[in-house]
Amino acid sequence: MKLASLKGGRDGKLVVVSDDLAWCADAAHIAPTLQAALDDWHHLSPLLEALATDLSHEAIPMMRFHERDAAAPLPRAFQWADGSAYVNHVALVRQARGAELPDSFWHDPLVYQGGSDGFLGPRDPIPLADEDWGCDMEGEVVVVIGDVPQGASREDALAAIRLVGLTNDVSLRNLIPGELAKGFGFYQSKPASAFSPVFVTPDTLGDAWADGKLHGALKVDLNGQPFGRADAGVDMTFDFGTLIAHLAKTRALGAGTIVGSGTVSNRDADGGPGKPIGAGGLGYSCIAEVRTVETIQSGAPVTPFLKKGDTVRIWMDDAKHHPVFGVIEQTVG
Repeated sequence: MKLASLKGGRDGKLVVVSDDLAWCADAAHIAPTLQAALDDWHHLSPLLEALATDLSHEAIPMMRFHERDAAAPLPRAFQWADGSAYVNHVALVRQARGAELPDSFWHDPLVYQGGSDGFLGPRDPIPLADEDWGCDMEGEVVVVIGDVPQGASREDALAAIRLVGLTNDVSLRNLIPGELAKGFGFYQSKPASAFSPVFVTPDTLGDAWADGKLHGALKVDLNGQPFGRADAGVDMTFDFGTLIAHLAKTRALGAGTIVGSGTVSNRDADGGPGKPIGAGGLGYSCIAEVRTVETIQSGAPVTPFLKKGDTVRIWMDDAKHHPVFGVIEQTVG
């Protein structure tokens, strides 16, 4: 089952979307918003599944689904917690600045709590007031969970995953060092993130969803050119069950919490840093990583951060080369 929120009001209007993303059906008679559906998932999800079946059989009124009309599936959420599950990405960034990677990073996930009071839609522009802030895209996988009690096991955490999607977790790289130096974490350096047009139930993903990981190439294009094709199921040190259980160690998590994987990142086949697509590698899911590799190899970064007018596309295809979650396509404005 694929769910989306059409723009309208603060929390959007819930619709069920066909598997090919061509059609949708109003779900307001079941739940007016996705958050309302998540709050009563065990009762309402079978009704939404039935609506999705009726939509596939063209047995109900339906309308064309246009991704430009979609808000983020959850236009705002009670919590947005982003991890750093691909430790390869963290290791590279620290290597570039000559910092040693603590051993704890391999068994104790990094997580920050981001702003969740307003997310960008998949085709909304990326607002950038100052190019000197170092604007970067970050292609990631996200899950949305139901209620998770404090102290939940990994298995219980996996069972609480309701939906899977993608995000462009925008970062302002040049603001990050100053904020982290204060010892209190991100704020100004992490503006609103954008999400894929639809979120998808894990069962719909088939073999692409296994062991708490989404498998497949996360495709990132920059200005129409292939930038990243890293496999989200490879080099993921912490699966989503582990991330969620980590979050629930000291607190319960509410239905509708969004959990991010962090930037998808693959090592090269020889075990070293990833290579650009043009050099036969899988590329990168953010600009910071290619700048890091450039720094390691030549002493200084070459690739610039995003400028006004740049366009980013993030998506993942199924076996038939059709986007599973729709496409995030944003222009820096």
